[in-house]
Amino acid sequence: MKKLIAAALFAALATAGIAHAETKKIGVTPGPHAQILEKVKEVAATKGLDLDVIEFSDYVVPNQALNDGDLDANSFQHQPYLDAQVADRGFDIVSVAQTVNFPMAGYSKKITSKDAIPDGATIALPNDPSNGARALLMLEDQGLITLTEGVGVKATVADVTGNPHNFNFVELDAAQLPRSLDDVDIALITTNYALDAGLNPVKDSIFREGTKAPYVGILAVRTEDKDADWVKTLIESYHSAEVKQFVNDTFKGAITPTW
Repeated sequence: MKKLIAAALFAALATAGIAHAETKKIGVTPGPHAQILEKVKEVAATKGLDLDVIEFSDYVVPNQALNDGDLDANSFQHQPYLDAQVADRGFDIVSVAQTVNFPMAGYSKKITSKDAIPDGATIALPNDPSNGARALLMLEDQGLITLTEGVGVKATVADVTGNPHNFNFVELDAAQLPRSLDDVDIALITTNYALDAGLNPVKDSIFREGTKAPYVGILAVRTEDKDADWVKTLIESYHSAEVKQFVNDTFKGAITPTW
């Protein structure tokens, strides 16, 4: 009996040691990314992976923290933003999986449809390069402006070659865009910040981005960890039926799974 008890105690301690070793810190931005990762955390726990979900209020710190080893992964950005961060800051981090799509949309407190946008309207854009380009590409897709041919995800306001309605562009921090709606005619806002402000891209926007693969959310890790077993478990947990159901039930089409 003593031997059985000792064996059981050893097994419990060993299991506890494994669980402790497999606790990973995941950086997210508040709102939907955090909500989804809490569900991923539930699923991951059943697979022996413990996640510590840590919220950051901006777009810069989660990549710096990941690169520095203060995080093990993050889930808050799309590929063009990560590419820009790696190019500008030299981060040694990579994406390992796609997550969900947060479509950008145009919102207004003054205008009810795209056709009602007046000449000379003031349009607020995100001031970070990747989402600023995304906003401009959406305006081009809507037939409102034209951009330098082939500029793609590197577009800036300087690339607006056709502006027949003489729009004025104001570049603001992405998190501040919902608050700008009283002062501008239109603000182009990503879904995470829109939902935080009580805006739903399905019901409240005057136009909405289509599904664009470059702007799908991603999971990122340090390059050295990309093939680690815990990363595979993290991806499996995120890409689970339980998480897909949670996203569909919670966000009702405002955010869509990509798996």
